[in-house]
Amino acid sequence: MLLSLTGVCKTYDSGAARVDVLRGIDLVLAPGETVALTGESGSGKSTLLHLCAGLDRADGGRIEVAGRDLSGADDATMAALRRDRVGLVFQQFNLIPSLDVGANLAFQARLAGRDEPARIATLADRLGLGGLTGRYPEQLSGGQQQRVAIGRTLAARPALILADEPTGNLDEATGDAVLDLMLELVAEAGAGLLMVTHSPRLAARLSRRVHLSGGRLA
Repeated sequence: MLLSLTGVCKTYDSGAARVDVLRGIDLVLAPGETVALTGESGSGKSTLLHLCAGLDRADGGRIEVAGRDLSGADDATMAALRRDRVGLVFQQFNLIPSLDVGANLAFQARLAGRDEPARIATLADRLGLGGLTGRYPEQLSGGQQQRVAIGRTLAARPALILADEPTGNLDEATGDAVLDLMLELVAEAGAGLLMVTHSPRLAARLSRRVHLSGGRLA
């Protein structure tokens, strides 16, 4: 499996109480599979993505990404995994303000040793960014910045994409077009996609849907 979670638990302190956010999560994701993760606000969806990305540590259970057990991995190993195998699209754009759009798009691919200028230029065009590659993040709208963030992730050809509401800042037509592109590129690369979404319409376009409620998946 590209992603495997077994009995994953996560607890946070909330004042005098402890909150069990995740209570024994089991999930597998195969190469080429796309999974929609739904649930109410505050149900732990983003927490689950952070654990899968190695940005936070589970309190119990086992997480494997591309065959690597994250429980024993140090920070350097986690960073290398995110550089080489895992692509992240979170609600914060995290673009580099000193780099123009073209350089932001190529940034992750260069780190991973997969810089392909012609492919990145094509990707920019398909994201509606072809005429904006010389601009800087501060000169873009929120929707344009989100498309740059998505393009930066796709350009690096990750084996696993973890996306938190990746089209949430886009209008419906643009969001549909961007999701079309994501699904197409995931299929071409045989990658996997785990995507948080509040939209039943978008969730229905993925291979399957899992719902997080009460700390458990259904």
